Amino acid sequence: MGMFDKFKNLFQKDQKEEAEHYHIGLEKTRKEFTSKLNLLTLKHNRIDDSYYEELEDILIQADIGVNTVMQFIDQLKDRVKKENILNASDLKEVIVDEMFIIYVQNQIIVNKINYSENGPTVILFVGVNGVGKTTTIGKLAYQMTSQGKKVLLIAGDTFRAGAVEQLVEWGNRVCCDVVSKLEADPASVIYDGLEKAKNENYDVVLIDTAGRLQNKVNLMNELDKINKVIGKIIPGAPHETLLVIDATTGQNGISQAKSFQEITNITGIVLTKLDGTAKGGIVLAIKDSVGIPVKFVGLGEQKDDLRVFDIEKYIYGLFEEMDVEK
Repeated sequence: MGMFDKFKNLFQKDQKEEAEHYHIGLEKTRKEFTSKLNLLTLKHNRIDDSYYEELEDILIQADIGVNTVMQFIDQLKDRVKKENILNASDLKEVIVDEMFIIYVQNQIIVNKINYSENGPTVILFVGVNGVGKTTTIGKLAYQMTSQGKKVLLIAGDTFRAGAVEQLVEWGNRVCCDVVSKLEADPASVIYDGLEKAKNENYDVVLIDTAGRLQNKVNLMNELDKINKVIGKIIPGAPHETLLVIDATTGQNGISQAKSFQEITNITGIVLTKLDGTAKGGIVLAIKDSVGIPVKFVGLGEQKDDLRVFDIEKYIYGLFEEMDVEK
């Protein structure tokens, strides 16, 4: 059974609702991407250099990233040679297969949150302003409270009144307490919040931080200080540091990922607004460029539209309308 058939069977069984989120969220990318691939196959009966060149362009336009595309094309050429594939129509399923392989890279991909066995689980959120950090925290808090967890929010972006207000508003919407203090030292607010979390037996603490990347040294110092405070109050924390990136910013998002990786230890990526771009290939590019797994994707505006990222559902959502040969 081919990779595509495997995905198809998976979603026909018991995951239709979840697959539907990917179907809707990837609509812009799918329309752009699969229509071009289908046209490419119609245009080329045989697999030749011009086929590969055009395929390369389609993949780069989907924001998969030049380096990732080159690696992908090389792997595809190897498969074509080994399996003696001659027709472009026979190559479609191999493309699906190789996309999966290029994301996974023979690794065990962990997309779940690393929950602490003792005391509160602390999740730190980083990312530049405007990427949807606070909204992501609100949506994740909604998910976790729906699962019966006691969640505390900490407004660590203390110098931007809008950020504090937005987090308080989310706290009201999802019935979570918020610890905040405008214009205070972020580390001191986080200290107060974590003491509260420990004393009042919270399950999870979600911490918002400032998003200034213009001066990397200042941000690095601030995050170092925050990490020390967190580790002092709750040993082994933060249990996750999630980098939030706006999918619509494309390759700029990859630059942000590389910059934040230099500043602090990132354990996972949250890709917001994936439904708002026709360049959903950014998922593959980010994982390949920085080696950090995508843990969540934002597939809409509603509070339940933040989904745990699943590479199989993503690839199925991308290719489901493509005429893959059985």
